[in-house]
Amino acid sequence: MLSRLIRPRDLILAGVIVLLALLISTRYGAFVTPSNLANAYNDTAILVMLAFGQTVVILTKCIDLSVAANLALTGMMVAMLNAAFPGVPMAAIIMLAIAIGTVLGAINGLLVWKLDIPPIVVTLGTLTIYRGMIFVIAGGNWVSAREMSDMFKALPRAEWLGLPVLAWISIAVIIVMALVMARTAIGRAFYAVGGNPGAAIYAGIDPGWTRFVAYTISGAISGLCGYLWVSRYAVAYVEIAKGFELDVIAACVIGGISIAGGIGTPAGAVLGALFLGVVKNALPVVNISPFWQMAISGGAIILAVALNARAERSKGRIILRQAETTA
Repeated sequence: MLSRLIRPRDLILAGVIVLLALLISTRYGAFVTPSNLANAYNDTAILVMLAFGQTVVILTKCIDLSVAANLALTGMMVAMLNAAFPGVPMAAIIMLAIAIGTVLGAINGLLVWKLDIPPIVVTLGTLTIYRGMIFVIAGGNWVSAREMSDMFKALPRAEWLGLPVLAWISIAVIIVMALVMARTAIGRAFYAVGGNPGAAIYAGIDPGWTRFVAYTISGAISGLCGYLWVSRYAVAYVEIAKGFELDVIAACVIGGISIAGGIGTPAGAVLGALFLGVVKNALPVVNISPFWQMAISGGAIILAVALNARAERSKGRIILRQAETTA
C-alpha cells in the first residue's frame, strides 16, 4: 500500500526540490520564509490538481492533451454566467464548473473507449474543438474583473489558517485522489490496466471502462480548476492557459509517472508539480534567464524519462527471472 503512495524515487525528488530551494535562498533569503513558501505553493496549486487528473489517465496508458482547453472552456462559461447573472450562488457555479468539466472529460473517455481511437488523437482533436468553442460562445471577447461579482473573485483568495482557499482546495484534492489511487478498486484498476491490460481483463477489469473513468476524473478536476483560474486571475479570455497542458504532462513525467502506464504515485504527482513551481516562480527572482528556466525544465523531463525507462527495464528483468524460476 505504501508503495502506491510514495517510492524511493519520490524521496530523491523531494531532496532535489529542497536543495534547489536552499540554493535559491543563498541569493534571495526571503524565499524560504513560511509566508513565501505558502505563496509559492498557492501559485502551483492548480498545476498540482491538474497533475493528479493527468496521472490517473497516464496510469491507464493514455494521455489527455485537452486538460487546459477543458479548463479554459469551463472557466469562460462560468465567468460569462457570473457576469450575466451575478446573483447565482457560488456553490451552484462551482458545481456547474465541475459538471461541465466532467462532461468534457467523459467525451474523451467515450471516444477512446467506444471508438477505440488513439488517446493522443482524441484529445488533440477535443483540445482544438474546446478552444474553438470558447471563441464561438464568447465571440472573441473577454470577461474582465469589473464584470465579475466580488464573491466570484474573492473565494480563491480568501484565507483560512494562513493559507488561501485555493491552496486548501488543492490539498483536499490531493487527499481525495491519494485515497482513490491507493485504497479503492478503481484506483487498483488504473494501475492494472496500465501495467498489463491482458491480465486486467482476466481479473475482471474492463480496460475501456477504467479509461473512461480516468478521463472523467481528469475532466472534473479540470472543470474545477477552470473556475479557480478565472476567479483567481479575475479575467477570462480565449487563450486562457494556452499550452498549460504541456506543464501538466511535464509535472507528471518529472514526478515519475510512467508514460508507458501502470507506474506512479500520488507523491510523485505533487512533487513533479512543485519542482516546476520552484523553477518557474523562484528562478526569475534571482535573475536567471527564462531560457535557462526552460533548459532546466527540459533537462529535468529528459532525465525523468530516462529514469522511468530504466525502472521499467529493471521491472521487466525481474518478471522474466521470476518466470524462469517458476518454469
